[in-house]
Amino acid sequence: MKILKRLFTVILILVILGASFYFLYMNPRRVVPILMYHSISDKENSSLHVSPESFQKQMAFLKRKRYSVISLDELVTGIREGKKFPSKTVVITFDDGYRDNYLDAFPVLSKYDFPATIFLVTGYVGKKNEYLTWDQVRLMQKHDIDFGGHTRNNTYLPSVKDTKKLWEEVDGSKKDIELNTRREANYFCYPIGGFNSKIKDAVIKAGYKGACTTNRGYDRYNKDVYELNRVKIKNSDTTKPFSFRAKLSGYYNLFRSLKSPE
Repeated sequence: MKILKRLFTVILILVILGASFYFLYMNPRRVVPILMYHSISDKENSSLHVSPESFQKQMAFLKRKRYSVISLDELVTGIREGKKFPSKTVVITFDDGYRDNYLDAFPVLSKYDFPATIFLVTGYVGKKNEYLTWDQVRLMQKHDIDFGGHTRNNTYLPSVKDTKKLWEEVDGSKKDIELNTRREANYFCYPIGGFNSKIKDAVIKAGYKGACTTNRGYDRYNKDVYELNRVKIKNSDTTKPFSFRAKLSGYYNLFRSLKSPE
């Protein structure tokens, strides 16, 4: 009887270990979470702002828990090649190109040696006080910060009916970045996550290697590199550790409803 109990215990342990390994490393439903930030500032009552203190704590958590922070390019290349990423892998992105990304986020990212991608509204760069300058963009590019297109005017693209205007917003932002940095802009981000097949085709035609949305679209598992869902990070995620951990789990998309891409 004791032998049978021990055998049962061993089998149970092996089943649990096997299930854990599958859930954490092999489960096709898991995705590498792409974190979405906007402004890093102390402005209150805005879901687009995460305080510098909260951002520092969130990045320190990633470092302390030994997360592998990879670039968006590394993720997309891996998806195309069918690569399986380790469970504690994450990507960091920022939308719009606020100047505080340079003043308050960049020093923290540099401290922890984390790469990131900032999607620029290129018509605002160097022209509006709260946005980045091209000098700041070029400086950050030297330290593992990539820049992608986010249109020229932060335009909600599904509302654009004129094909020429759509092309100017999509291709124009890519050309603006490449002209001012002498580097390729390989990724695009749909403002407010809005897109349709026509917009997606324009992004592909412009030569982007992939595109990010929010929680819009129909691909929960980030298999389509032109419909990469992301996870919005908030100030409150710092005071609610479970919330931040859940968003880092890679299973967050399973528990939220995806919105129509338009």
